[in-house]
Amino acid sequence: MVNLRFIARQMTGAKRQCAVFILCVALSMITLVSLGSFRESVESSLLRDAQSLHAGDVIVRSHAPLPPSVEKEIATLVQNGQAKSARFWDFYSVVQKVTGEGSLLCNLKVVEPGYPFYGRVLLRSGKALAEVLKPGSLVVEQQLLDRLHLRLGDSLKVGNETLVVRDVVLQEPDRPVNFFSLGPRVFVAAADREALGLIGLGSRVEHVTLLKLAHQGDLDAVAARLAAASDETRVHVATYKNAGSRVKRFFDNLLFFLNLSGIFTLLLSGFGIQSTLFALLKEQERTIAVLKALGAKSRFIIGHFLSVTLVLGAIGTLVGLTGSFVLQRFLPALFSGLIPAQVTLQISFSAIWQGMFIGLTVVLLFTALPLYRLKEVKPRAIFGKEDAARIWSRSSWIIAGLGALFFLSMVLLRLRDLKTGLYFMLALVALILVSYLLASLVLRLLKASRPGNLALRQALRGLFRPHNASLSIIVTLSAALGVIFSITLVEKNLDASFIESFPPGAPNVFLIDIQPDQKEGVARLLGGGADYYPIVKGTVIAVNDKAIDPEQERKSRGDNLGREMNLTYRSDLLSDERIVSGGTLFRKDWKDALQVSVLDTVLKMHDMKVGDSITFKIQGVPMTARIASIRTRTSSGFTPFFYFVFPPDALSGAPHTIFAAVRVDKERISSLQNQVVAQFPNVSVIDLTETVVVFGRIMGKLSTIVRFFTAFSIVAGVLIVVSSVFATRYARIQEAVYFTILGARRRFVLAVFAAENLLLGLVSGVIALFMSQVASLLICRKGLDMGYQPYPVDSLLLLLGTTSLVVLVGLAVTLPLLRQKPVTFLREQSDE
Repeated sequence: MVNLRFIARQMTGAKRQCAVFILCVALSMITLVSLGSFRESVESSLLRDAQSLHAGDVIVRSHAPLPPSVEKEIATLVQNGQAKSARFWDFYSVVQKVTGEGSLLCNLKVVEPGYPFYGRVLLRSGKALAEVLKPGSLVVEQQLLDRLHLRLGDSLKVGNETLVVRDVVLQEPDRPVNFFSLGPRVFVAAADREALGLIGLGSRVEHVTLLKLAHQGDLDAVAARLAAASDETRVHVATYKNAGSRVKRFFDNLLFFLNLSGIFTLLLSGFGIQSTLFALLKEQERTIAVLKALGAKSRFIIGHFLSVTLVLGAIGTLVGLTGSFVLQRFLPALFSGLIPAQVTLQISFSAIWQGMFIGLTVVLLFTALPLYRLKEVKPRAIFGKEDAARIWSRSSWIIAGLGALFFLSMVLLRLRDLKTGLYFMLALVALILVSYLLASLVLRLLKASRPGNLALRQALRGLFRPHNASLSIIVTLSAALGVIFSITLVEKNLDASFIESFPPGAPNVFLIDIQPDQKEGVARLLGGGADYYPIVKGTVIAVNDKAIDPEQERKSRGDNLGREMNLTYRSDLLSDERIVSGGTLFRKDWKDALQVSVLDTVLKMHDMKVGDSITFKIQGVPMTARIASIRTRTSSGFTPFFYFVFPPDALSGAPHTIFAAVRVDKERISSLQNQVVAQFPNVSVIDLTETVVVFGRIMGKLSTIVRFFTAFSIVAGVLIVVSSVFATRYARIQEAVYFTILGARRRFVLAVFAAENLLLGLVSGVIALFMSQVASLLICRKGLDMGYQPYPVDSLLLLLGTTSLVVLVGLAVTLPLLRQKPVTFLREQSDE
């Protein structure tokens, strides 16, 4: 039977080790329950409000007017009373003040009466949208009024029409997350659509038709009928159940990365639990030896210490749950501006039970090896005699294998993607293996070194004292710091490439939807230095005669071939392009074949090479082209680029719009925008100096969130440092006493322990910095297709900061050990 007094005595006799053990368990629980609850809050809200998030039962989207066959099918459904329909057109355009200077790029939504079928457009007046949005009226966001210094009742020039601002929109159901918008929302009545003159052939407009069905049972059948009515991939038919909103895709991607961080923290917390238990059991080694000398069996002793760990695990679980409840109060502030209004964050009971189960499993897995090692403690340990335990035995391999299976299942459960889960596990193993190899190499070099300074020499010896966890500390810290350093370096490179500034001469103003007959007039306004690119809309329907599945393609986390593409034609490379395969842009010896040049980014979406064929559908006409060359970009940032480039004679006759890019002095951008919108109201002017501000704010917010959750990994690493000090507590006291007896001053003893912690922090930081520089280089160049800078000053600051943290933590835990008086320690030794 378990002796409760024994359990209580073990816990009260090792309070510090027990506290660290509890904190490690709590740390894993906080990340598990918080992220699990956050995921369930978002998913349940999106599922509950799915109809509102899409404003209809069936959603038909296209970047061009719907084909007649689809229009006919919709009309039949409406005439038969099976459905009601409402359309809206979503696009960007510049609006202009009627009196005085002032214009602004806005996100226009031209809506028919009946929109939305579900949910409500919340207006400041409290009235219904249909009641306010009459012909000649506008409903706008407050941001527009603030930036153009307007009030309700003032007029705005939108396209060719002058309309009056009647109300302010606070929220709309199918636009729950609007931080990616390049401008404030403006609602326009569909009755004014033709008069605006903004929607022309090839314009960047999303055409959306919403259907509200009379009978929900017809949902899938109606969607199938509409999909069958169009054989064009540019028409996307979905229901509110399977459409998948932008906000859901955003949170899926965000939670994907946060869950990676959570699993990594869970792993480090497990190492902390294991290290702390080793320290606790080491202090109890003589007690265990006495019990065995008195006839206690290993099973009896393991059972009692297992009870101790379960009690500590239960306390840690309660602390972790409490921390999760507290953290849940701060998450809304952390995610402010990113969470849809419909989402209410709350602790999920399923996440609690799942977290408790996973927490218990982690405790059992990581305490299995220290508890099993109790079998190896012999009665001779009473006299300080002990056998060196084998690091890897059959039991160690079995426990490690079970742990690997557990974490693989954890990855699959959290990431919900087998392929990605396996890649993550391989990356995690590679990270730890590289950290281990580098740490082993550095420790071997340090062990062979003979520094002249006495304190440093003693510190080096301290790294290799019996039962010291120097290797595990360095591996854990370097892995955790490597992840955080990589995030920091990638973010700084993103800032440099996209946010901080434009390279000299790079375009900072884009003009879109220029009609061919407007090019000459726009060129007069822009003057010299502008570049013009023809844009032809098309979709990829097959590669090497193998059909592309648009639905499957859209499931990709990155860009994909399932969307409508902007195609262009020219005969020369851009200044920031070079050929990586194929020799020249187009082949002169392929005279009878339609040719296309492909950007190397496309190769990440689908396997293809020079000579392969790609079938496009352009204006409803299939066209098959052979890949003549593969290009790459030599610069990054907000500069124009195209995935597919055709020879001029291939597409010059197709309907197209023109895209212009020009460098304009910042002071002149506003007046240029006013001139363009006055003469060509359909042309949208995008000021990238404003766009990068929005992008920078988003990146800063996301970086803060990722850093916040990744910081738990650092805390886990710090706890391992603390547990290591506890594991070598006796040896450290012994060293301090011997130093004192030999005449060393307290300052020297402190210098020895400070130098030891300095070496631990410095080695961990240097290894982490090396791995992060390599990882960041690969992420930036291979993953993000942009240049890379190592940022040596920032890297050194990261190294100094983390090294200082390790030194301070190590000294804070070591200082109490130095208070042991030599005479007391020696008397205890003689008594034994």
